[in-house]
Amino acid sequence: MSDDTIRLATLGRIIRRRRRLLTVLAVVGALVGHGASSLFPPQYTTSASVLLPGAWQERELLTQAEIATSSVVLDRVTATLGWTGVSGSELRDRVSATAADGNIIKISGTADTPERAQRLSDQVAQQFVTFAARITGARTDPEAAARPEALRQMVVQTSLRITELADAADPGKSVEGVQTRTELAKLRTALQEAVKKLDQADPAAGKAAMVVMGPAARPAGEAPPTRVQLIVGGALLFFLLSVGGHLAAARTSRRLRTEPEIAAALGSALLGSVDVPVDGPGDEPDDGPGERRAHRPEGRGPWARVRRLLGVDVRWDVPAPQTSGDEAGRQIRYRRVCARLRDRLPAPRQLLVVVPDGDEIARRAAGRLVAEAGSGPSPSASDRGHPVLRVVGVSVSRPLVPDRGDECGVLVVLSAGSWTAEELAGLAEACADAGQEIVGVVLAGEVRARPARPSRPAGRPADDGTPTAGVGVGAAGGPV
Repeated sequence: MSDDTIRLATLGRIIRRRRRLLTVLAVVGALVGHGASSLFPPQYTTSASVLLPGAWQERELLTQAEIATSSVVLDRVTATLGWTGVSGSELRDRVSATAADGNIIKISGTADTPERAQRLSDQVAQQFVTFAARITGARTDPEAAARPEALRQMVVQTSLRITELADAADPGKSVEGVQTRTELAKLRTALQEAVKKLDQADPAAGKAAMVVMGPAARPAGEAPPTRVQLIVGGALLFFLLSVGGHLAAARTSRRLRTEPEIAAALGSALLGSVDVPVDGPGDEPDDGPGERRAHRPEGRGPWARVRRLLGVDVRWDVPAPQTSGDEAGRQIRYRRVCARLRDRLPAPRQLLVVVPDGDEIARRAAGRLVAEAGSGPSPSASDRGHPVLRVVGVSVSRPLVPDRGDECGVLVVLSAGSWTAEELAGLAEACADAGQEIVGVVLAGEVRARPARPSRPAGRPADDGTPTAGVGVGAAGGPV
C-alpha cells in the first residue's frame, strides 16, 4: 500500500471495512459542531441599498462604501440606536458596505435578532446619506448656494456683450478690426472654459442627493454558518480526517508483503505458501459484495471488545481474498510444504511451529499443517515420514520461544502484510536465544473457496465434459 496509487477501490475498502468507526467519528464530529454552534449565538443579516444618482467612477463608489462603514457614521448610528453595551467599534464588525452595479451602495447589518438587524441596516444607510451629503458639498445656506449660479449668469451676460462689441468693432475688412474681433472671441472662449472648470471643481455639480431605496427587509433565516451547517460540517470534517488518517497510516506502513522480504527478515528459506479459506465453517458473513471479512483475533478485555465493536480489529488494507481452487488443490499445497520440510531435515524428528500471536490466518494454517503431517507416514517409517509438529504462539512485541528440547528446529508460519522487518528480526533473535534454528518459513494467505456445485445423479457426466478421475489424481498428490 505504501507504493500503490490511491484508487477509488481503496477508498471503498476503507468505507466498507471501517464503516462502524467512520460512523462513530462522524457522530462525534456532529456533536462537536453542535457544541460549537452553542458557543456562537445565531446571527441574522439584512441589507439596505443607497442609490447615488449621476455619473460616478468606480473608485468614487469604493470611497463611498468606505465612508459608509467609517467610525464617524457608526458612532452616529450607535448614538441613535442606544443599544446597551454596543459601541461604534463593535458595530464595525457587524456592518459591511459594497459597491454594486448601477451606482448602488449595499449596506449589510448583522445582529442577534431579525428586528435589530433590520433596524441597524436602516440606520446605517440613513446616517451614511446624511454624512455623505455634508462632505460632498450639499449646502443648507441659500445665499451660498446661489453664488455659483449668479457667477454663471454674469459670464453669460459678459459673453453676449463681447459678441456685441465684436460686431460693432470696424465692420470693414481692416487689419485692426480683424484683430479686435479675434481678441474678443478668445476672451469669450476663456470665460466659458473657466465656468466649465468651476463646475468640475464642485463635487456636488451634476450629482443629485443620495437616496435610500426603501427600508431593509426583515431576515427570515439565520446567517451562515447556521447550526445545521456546523453540525454537518463537523461530521464531514471528522469523516474526511478519518479517511485521510487511514490513507496516511497505510502510506507510512512498514509491514512486509513480499516473500523475499519476509524470508530475508527471518534469515531462512521460504518453503511455500498455503491457502486458508475465509468462508469455511465458523467464519463470519460477507463484509461487502464479493468480499469476506478477515478473521478477528481472539482478544479479551474491554479494549478488545471495543475494538471488535468498532471493527478496528480487522485489517482494512489487506486486498480482497482471491477465489481459490477446490479442497483438493489446497490440500496439495500443504502436502508439498510437508514434503519440502521433510527433505530439509536430516531425519524425521519433532519441529516447533511458531505462530505470531494475533495472526489467526497463520494459526489456522499451522493447525492444518499439523493435521497433514500427522496423516502422513510416521517418523519411524522406512520412507522417512513427516516430522511431528507442535504449535506454539509467540508474542511479537516480547517474543519468547521455548528452549530447545526434543525439537530439531523451528518452522515459522505467518501471513504476509502483518509484521514489520523489526518484529520479524526480533522473532528470529528469540529463536536464536532459545537455541532453535529456523528451518523454514511458510506464508499463509486468505482465499475464498468456490461455492460447492450441486450434486449430480450417479452415472451422469459433468456438464463441461471433464472426467471425474482428474480430481482423484489431484487428491493423490499427482499433477494438477
